[in-house]
Amino acid sequence: MSLVIQEHARARLITDGPDPRLVPVELTCDTDAPQTVHVRLPGGVDWAFGRDLLEGGLRAPVTRDDIRVWPCGRAQLVLELHSPDGVAVFQFDVAPLIRFLHRTHEAIERRTPAPAPPPAAPAPAPAPAASVTRA
Repeated sequence: MSLVIQEHARARLITDGPDPRLVPVELTCDTDAPQTVHVRLPGGVDWAFGRDLLEGGLRAPVTRDDIRVWPCGRAQLVLELHSPDGVAVFQFDVAPLIRFLHRTHEAIERRTPAPAPPPAAPAPAPAPAASVTRA
């Protein structure tokens, strides 16, 4: 049975205007497809990409296809999304992202079956029966 991890966050939509606008964002990860995270933006826009991209972007700049992720100081992360309609740049506090990633790892570990125990060693062969001789 599938388990979907969700985290609600707020991101700053970076624009040419003087003040960034806060927007609600929903992060999801389905344990049936644990390597993919979804970032759902207002208006029903959903971006799916590798969880490793988000994790890597917490430490260093990472680019894959139309998505760029990089740390912005120690407490923030920037997510840049390119589409035929333009570019959207979001700035996140890292705390909800780290919490989300931690929860995905925990859920995936719980769903991973424990390794099977090694096969038991064969039982030792029975000792030969002692023979008794009477004189």
